[in-house]
Amino acid sequence: MDLSTRRIAARRPFGGAPDRAAAQDALTGITLSHIVLPLENPLSDAKVLTGRQSPLSAVDILACEAVSENGHRGMGFAYTLRAGGSGMFALACEVADRILSHDPNDIGRLWERLRWQTNSLGQGGMSYQTIGAFDTALWDMKARAAGLPLAKLLGAHHDSMRIYNSQGQYLQASVDEMKAAADRSIGLGIGGIKMKVGQPDGQEDLKRIQAMRDHLPDHIAFMVDANQQWDRAYALQFGRIVDEMGLAFIEEPLDALDFEGHADLARNLATPIATGEMLTSPTEAIQLAQQAACDVSQVDALRIGGVTPFLKAMAMAEAHRIQIAPHWLMELHVHLAAAFPEAPWIEHFHWLEPLFDERLDIADGRVAVPTRPGLGLTLSSKARDWTVASQDIGEGGRP
Repeated sequence: MDLSTRRIAARRPFGGAPDRAAAQDALTGITLSHIVLPLENPLSDAKVLTGRQSPLSAVDILACEAVSENGHRGMGFAYTLRAGGSGMFALACEVADRILSHDPNDIGRLWERLRWQTNSLGQGGMSYQTIGAFDTALWDMKARAAGLPLAKLLGAHHDSMRIYNSQGQYLQASVDEMKAAADRSIGLGIGGIKMKVGQPDGQEDLKRIQAMRDHLPDHIAFMVDANQQWDRAYALQFGRIVDEMGLAFIEEPLDALDFEGHADLARNLATPIATGEMLTSPTEAIQLAQQAACDVSQVDALRIGGVTPFLKAMAMAEAHRIQIAPHWLMELHVHLAAAFPEAPWIEHFHWLEPLFDERLDIADGRVAVPTRPGLGLTLSSKARDWTVASQDIGEGGRP
């Protein structure tokens, strides 16, 4: 047969083909907001002590409020620390109209459409974090339209999960301040305490760990977080010293992308190794699991692009028998982790609480999965006050 007469199978184009026959609804408006949420006190971890970063004094939030032709609403958000908030807002304003008039139920299709619109920026990073705000709003809308909490829409395995606190044990805190903060957390019903390590003087780290270990009740889990500050040899040495202390995990002992090094630590230490919070694409999250680079995956849904890619990363963790303890964002991750079969950890931070009118229920070391439809969140009046820029696309999505 002549090449010119051979038939080529028709292929659907990437990034969301313009096939609208099954459309049941349409996005008519989106409101985007850049919110700068101030923290009560600047915070320092090992990256600050080594001069790599400045103390954290605020969190930049990209909020996305969407409305559909049928009157359904959804609210999602993304975030960045120290830099990039204005860039994420500008990018979101630039691409938002690419999903207007499309069916909001086709979340996977719209995620791909936005991915291809931002492809020149790379597959990950700021582009995916910006997409995460749209994606989360669409999942919120879908669950609200169904009258279900997002956890139930995804297929929840849990009505409550273990929760640990990461907020009061930063490196700028004294031992007495860490103990007091831990006592307050335990008083709130939190079941685990995580402290920062990674100081230039490792002996100081060990003294602080021992002081906290001695202070905490036996039923309270205890974790440490090095924020990527060690090399492989030091991490192995440190891990062997603390292996007898019964830590729930050691977090980010190495560079976030050193999958091989983390895998070696996981094989050679009794203490579980946790990492994954700094990954910025579903590809990296999948590699983390495939390379057995941790015992506990801390992949952050909004850093890898939202709920849609997180579900893929979570399925990969399940397939490789890896536990999960998603990074930060308890208001979102409480829904997503509920759909994981094994017992996850949820990370407690109250930083984002002022953004929303609602609060999570915490007691007896566990956090309850909200029963309100969708994420069960509404932006507060404080969030409106902290808004430094906003843009309506289409008819706007603000109530």
